[in-house]
Amino acid sequence: MRAESLAWFDQAMPRASAEIASIKEKKVPVVGFYCVFAPQELVLAAGGFPVALCATKEEPIADGEKDLPRNFCPLIKSSYGFAITDKCPFFVNAEFIIGETTCDGKKKMFELMSTFKPTIVLEVPQGAVGKAQDEYWYSEVQRCKTEIEQRLGVTITTDSLKAAINRMNEQRRLIRDLAELNKADPPVLSGQDMLKVTWARNFTYDPEDFNTHLKAVIQDAKKMQVEGNGAFPKGTPRIIVTGVPTGLGSEKVLKIIEESGAAVVYIENCAGMKQYLHDVDVSDSDLLHAVAKKYLKTPCSCMSPNTERMEILAKVTEEYNADGIVDITWIGCHTYNVESRILSKAMKEKDIPVIQIETDYSPADSEQIRTRIEAFIDMIKN
Repeated sequence: MRAESLAWFDQAMPRASAEIASIKEKKVPVVGFYCVFAPQELVLAAGGFPVALCATKEEPIADGEKDLPRNFCPLIKSSYGFAITDKCPFFVNAEFIIGETTCDGKKKMFELMSTFKPTIVLEVPQGAVGKAQDEYWYSEVQRCKTEIEQRLGVTITTDSLKAAINRMNEQRRLIRDLAELNKADPPVLSGQDMLKVTWARNFTYDPEDFNTHLKAVIQDAKKMQVEGNGAFPKGTPRIIVTGVPTGLGSEKVLKIIEESGAAVVYIENCAGMKQYLHDVDVSDSDLLHAVAKKYLKTPCSCMSPNTERMEILAKVTEEYNADGIVDITWIGCHTYNVESRILSKAMKEKDIPVIQIETDYSPADSEQIRTRIEAFIDMIKN
């Protein structure tokens, strides 16, 4: 069973692609970003529309490989391929982009991109814990604020920043509320539908409209829960998905998991719940510092060590009564590939089954993945 209110989210990308030019005509500046480390509150506070540019489709990879090595991860090649071909209306209409140094590949991509698109690149510290890291990242967020103000010719006031923070916090809370409904058995949302919801949030110009439709899904899901209905039969094996960002167009592993008889009850990665875990503390006397602190808490594999990710996965596995974890790694993504070993060891100590799926955007290995996933599901069922 599927909530009827999810239909609005099915069309989020096509709708946004059609509307992006009209947004520019309304004199609303479009600012692109590639990672959840980008402080979107600053763009909103400046009167802009932050839009996600991290690409998840195979089609532009061949174009990306004209300048980038073939052994780069598909996310970088796809993102760059869209950028150099002008096939992405969001990139074309962006006044500038906000990049970040979460991996060496992206650093070099932004270096190339900056030759044809104005770019702000945030230097992310290599660790998330400590006074030095906090102060350094705060200075980067301050620099980002200054550059946004200069590029858009505006001043970000305390009031506009607080309004933007409250807007983002409300969305984060609503998405957490929706995700938590999947603690039920049966889960009320499929992993593929949950991904559509979180993905749509990055392409919706009117946040109030998004929240209205999100509340409708929550209401429908709660009704399903009360009635004992769900996206899968009661007792279906329950899976947590973690690892690299997985968006629409690259969701093949999620699809295979659910076609193989399991339910994806929680998506931990960047396109899933990672970006919604923490709110900005509006009681902080320094709101900009509060914004910086929220983003520095992001448990990304670029951080060393990244112990919070292990703690989160152990916690949600228990809370969502999950039977196992599927860890997705893009070929060429070294930080997540190394961290998969750390994750497997940490979860083994807690008797949580884990399988790593190393793949790319191509469908060529789908049947091989299906065989491994089916064997994993059979193992956790028995």
